[in-house]
Amino acid sequence: MTGNLPNGWELTKLEDVVDILDNKRVPINSKERETRQGPIPYYGATGQVGWIDDFLFDEELVLLGEDGAPFFDSAKQKAYVIRGKSWVNNHAHVLRAKNGIPNAYIKYYLDIVDYHGFVTGTTRHKLNQAAMRQIPIPVARPEQQKLIVAEIEKQFSRLDEAVANLKRVKANLKRYKAAVLKAAVEGRLVETEAELARKEGRSYETGEQLLQRILETRRSQWKGKGKYKEPAAPDTTDLPELPEGWAWARLDAIAALKGGITVDSKRKDSTARSVPYLRVANVQRGYIDLTEVKFIDAPESDIKALRLQRGDILFNEGGDRDKLGRGWIWEEQLVDCIHQNHVFRARLFLSEVSSKLVSWWGNSFGKDYFLREGKQTTNLASINLTKLSAFPVPLPPAAEQLRLVAEFDRRLSLIHEVENQVEANLMRAERLRQSILGRAFSGKLVYQNSHSDSAHLAWPMVTDDCGKYEQSAT
Repeated sequence: MTGNLPNGWELTKLEDVVDILDNKRVPINSKERETRQGPIPYYGATGQVGWIDDFLFDEELVLLGEDGAPFFDSAKQKAYVIRGKSWVNNHAHVLRAKNGIPNAYIKYYLDIVDYHGFVTGTTRHKLNQAAMRQIPIPVARPEQQKLIVAEIEKQFSRLDEAVANLKRVKANLKRYKAAVLKAAVEGRLVETEAELARKEGRSYETGEQLLQRILETRRSQWKGKGKYKEPAAPDTTDLPELPEGWAWARLDAIAALKGGITVDSKRKDSTARSVPYLRVANVQRGYIDLTEVKFIDAPESDIKALRLQRGDILFNEGGDRDKLGRGWIWEEQLVDCIHQNHVFRARLFLSEVSSKLVSWWGNSFGKDYFLREGKQTTNLASINLTKLSAFPVPLPPAAEQLRLVAEFDRRLSLIHEVENQVEANLMRAERLRQSILGRAFSGKLVYQNSHSDSAHLAWPMVTDDCGKYEQSAT
């Protein structure tokens, strides 16, 4: 970034081109400043952190993180330009460009500095003032500086518009996915079995008849203590009307529910061996995240009782409100994997019932049920086995379930394809942002004369892709 500079450019140190106003900052540990709410913005290492009633600065300045800033994340800003009345804490260096250099010129360059060798610390990085002063900075000829800033901002404006389009596509895809899911669990995604049976002049097994078969299987598999107890009828108060041929059932009527193992370091058992287990963090809404899998020493009896099988439906007990009842199905990604006590397992009595359909219902319409029925404390929410057992689930005819899952999976595959393309272009946009800055401070973004012509950048590909994705998401 600092080699082979154009004629007339100078490589100097940051301390030579800015006034450093750090001695005017107010420490972050001033609780009064932290809590007071007023009309004046209060800044720190990563931007605005609050408001106050009075002010210290009243001019355009550059803020550069001192500690806690994302120095080694190329996708994030390290410096900010602030204008007007403000207060700054001791987590950001306060700089004012001098010698007629635009503040924005300093800010944009500081965003692409390689901070290795200047920043200290491991868990929380710190850029002290002595090191900051030595940061090398290429300074263009005076007549070029404003042109460079103007060209960066013009290109960034176009890039921001493209990124906004891509993010709008992401939001549209999310809404579309929710609409498809809603249609699936309301019987509007494919023709119902009742409609097909009438067209073809045949009979069919209804959801209610399927439920009776499930209950027969449930009864025959009973191995509990005492007399077998039939499951209660679901509470259908305030539930939507189901399509023809569907039936409501409680979750414990169609699946055997079980809590998991308690993580206890004091547990001792001669048969214990180390096996992977699922935590709340692994069980996400609509997928299983195996990025970090932990192991536990569990007795052989627990492993046998809790070993997950393909098709098991998982529900989180809780934690934060967004985790309540969250879950997905197990697809045998790991051998001998069990689950902890904060994750419930539902194992269907009949394979003709779709695990995906039950989990989709739990992750969408079930959210309101779990929030309503869960136990709420100040910081935590939880659902117990009794409430989970009573969770009402819609039960379509078995043949209809197959068509619903196939159609939803088909549409979901298309959605994921577009989502992947959008994410790839968002990453590409960030690389382009870094490329613009790299070209700017090596003298390649504007011609080295007094004109504002810019070097060519491949913008049409980005904007064309945005339009294509917008059409595919509608």
